[in-house]
Amino acid sequence: MKWLIACLIALSMVTSAFAGEDPYIAIVGNDIGANQFYLSPKYTQFLYDQTIGGVPIIGEAFTTNSALIQPEVCDTNGIAGPNNQPPFRTLGNVNGRITYGDSGFYQWTVRIPKKPSGELNLCIQCGVLKPNAFSFEGFDSVLRCAAETGERTNGPGICVREEVNAGQNPVISAALPTIIATASPGANAPIAYTPFNLTAFRNPGTYDPAFAPVTGAISNDAATQVLNGSSDARILLKTCMDKCVIVKLPITGQINALGQVEEDLSAGDLITVRMVVPRANSVDLYCHHESFKLMGVGENIF
Repeated sequence: MKWLIACLIALSMVTSAFAGEDPYIAIVGNDIGANQFYLSPKYTQFLYDQTIGGVPIIGEAFTTNSALIQPEVCDTNGIAGPNNQPPFRTLGNVNGRITYGDSGFYQWTVRIPKKPSGELNLCIQCGVLKPNAFSFEGFDSVLRCAAETGERTNGPGICVREEVNAGQNPVISAALPTIIATASPGANAPIAYTPFNLTAFRNPGTYDPAFAPVTGAISNDAATQVLNGSSDARILLKTCMDKCVIVKLPITGQINALGQVEEDLSAGDLITVRMVVPRANSVDLYCHHESFKLMGVGENIF
């Protein structure tokens, strides 16, 4: 009998220790209300009504320096008014546009819907077109004038990419947006920790961070890079396709390359991602409040 009781206790301990982990996808606003134009049926399985898990929507936000009046250029079936002017009818969201030769920013703040148990994916999907393409091609522009950030274009109105020769970089690195990503405590955090910058794994890479011998701080090297908006934190986006930055799971007490102290993340903590577009920008960018998705695996809330 004692043996049986011991086995049952051990089983209950194992069951609680492995209560279950499942994928999550989070956007600005209540995740369950995501616009399904941007998500496959496979992804919609992992959207949750975050209020059921006690994760408030307050604090989640999207901001940009550009006016939110632009169409969803990734909707090839959209309809525009005369001369590709408003009104616009699309399945997507209203966008903010940053054009060729202009600087600006997009910023998303999203709450983590459940306590993460693995690395975080910061995924961005925006419309990227050759300069002034929508004015000429309307909703056909992404089929004729698709682009990627940092590409060499021939200027406004010409949907042609410049060719390069061997020994020349096909990407204008100075034209690429940079990423700043931080974590901040929510109501469920055990302590009100100081916000800190997240550290990305370089992908592909060794996934083997280097730690300073004295302080134990993570180094910026071939394996990892702190997301602080520097020239080493650039991102190349392809039009209408996800680009994901893989972030190391923060660990309490770990020091990042900026000397900041990480903390374990909890459900409801805030992840803020700011994408800064430099003046050397060579394309037209269209982003909206659901252009950013936070994706990962976390503890089941029940």
